[in-house]
Amino acid sequence: RVISLGCVPGWQWEWENDAGTWTPYDMEVAIAIESAHSRQQPCLDLTPLGFCYLIDFQNMTQVNRQSQRCRRIQRRADMPYPLVSGPLPVPKGGGVGGALPATGLGQPCSCQQCMLVLSVKTNAGGGAAGIQTLGKRSLTMQRPKNPAPTASKPLTTMCHAPLPQRSSLAGLSRPALQRIAMAQSRALIASGVPTVPVKNLNGSSPVHPALAGITGILMSAAALPVCLTRPPKLVLHPPPVSKSDIKPVPGFSHCCRKTTKKQVRKGKTPEEVVKKYLQKVKSPPEEDCTICMEPLGGPSGYKGPGVGPVSRAESVGRLAQCGHQYHFQCLVAMYNNGNKDGSLQCPTCKTIYGVKTGNQPAGKMEYHVIPHSLPGHPDCKTIRIIYNIPPGIQGPEHPNPGKPFTARGFPRHCYLPDSEKGRKVLRLLLVAWDRRLIFSVGTSSTTGESDTVIWNEVHHKTEFGSNLTGHGFPDPGHLDNVLEELRAQGITEDDVLVEK
Repeated sequence: RVISLGCVPGWQWEWENDAGTWTPYDMEVAIAIESAHSRQQPCLDLTPLGFCYLIDFQNMTQVNRQSQRCRRIQRRADMPYPLVSGPLPVPKGGGVGGALPATGLGQPCSCQQCMLVLSVKTNAGGGAAGIQTLGKRSLTMQRPKNPAPTASKPLTTMCHAPLPQRSSLAGLSRPALQRIAMAQSRALIASGVPTVPVKNLNGSSPVHPALAGITGILMSAAALPVCLTRPPKLVLHPPPVSKSDIKPVPGFSHCCRKTTKKQVRKGKTPEEVVKKYLQKVKSPPEEDCTICMEPLGGPSGYKGPGVGPVSRAESVGRLAQCGHQYHFQCLVAMYNNGNKDGSLQCPTCKTIYGVKTGNQPAGKMEYHVIPHSLPGHPDCKTIRIIYNIPPGIQGPEHPNPGKPFTARGFPRHCYLPDSEKGRKVLRLLLVAWDRRLIFSVGTSSTTGESDTVIWNEVHHKTEFGSNLTGHGFPDPGHLDNVLEELRAQGITEDDVLVEK
């Protein structure tokens, strides 16, 4: 079997960033793209490399599978990547850690990269007959008695490496070994080396199988304990569910909630809203207003429109609940720049006065129970939430009124355990949905796209049967974290009275 760790010499693959300039792909991604291009594939899915992108060679574009964002790509002439090619050498004699003789291979390259890559490929590609884990002892890789047929063929390599001695790795710390493994693993992903993930003594973490495999080999070479598990698989969606298997959430009489474009605003002026939550301050302290950064004893630093003159007796106010003090005109200006929904939020401690609402566009929220369990919640079924928001035109409460906004990735499927706490979170999410706080219109932090529907600081789990992206299960603290995030939006159990 011939292995190549580089793309066709002299070519580089790049994608167009938001600034209109070209950014080169990482080497392992470029290798995979060039390999597919040379085979004249119409497209390439980068999911096996850990990226949710689809490369379209016909249109020369990169498409984000989640957001559907499309970017241009290009292939241009450049300096060639370093290559490691040729049949795998077959070790002759010696146990694990023994050096490979450079017989018939020419002068081997002694660089750390080549030593590590070729040593791992020699063990994995040489036809390992078995892999064992013996408690805290290092892992043993048994080699076949008969060499592979390709071993007798001429070798045409540009770079060769012997299997490193155990002593060359034993002196490295665990972080150093992990850094080396990270640097080398991505090339192994593209070349298809069979590996397994690693679970160390301190627990496990979601890592790519190739990274875990080389980590295990390097750590075991340094006499660090490892154990082997099956490679993790990304499971975004549950198994197919028939309509007859979908049930209402216990304790909920409905299974759908809609929002309108705009909630009815209270008819109070900004000054009336701010005064409602303020107490007068006769003698302001010798401190600065944290909004305008001017002394509280002096005039407000805000000189913009929308704020009328104010008497000296009312120039400074104290928020009734938290006690923080500001210029009255500064608070009015802050209110005018917000959602103007009759609520006020302290800019220092984030205490909410009144009922906070957001600028979530019109849409629909569905919720029901499906007969499958989430990882970490084997004793209960699953609540599936489906959010659907169509694209539209921004209203006066949005960043650019009158301008269109996009809605990528809808409908979005999210999951909660059908437990007592899971249903509690659902009730509070319904309140957040009614107050238009689940989504907002702004700039996406993942794609950089502006004027699009984005999540609004209340985390949801969108990965059903795994947790490779960090948005799945198991996650023991997820429900408590969501409750805290909802509390930060001013939503607590006191807001859940009777479902509408």
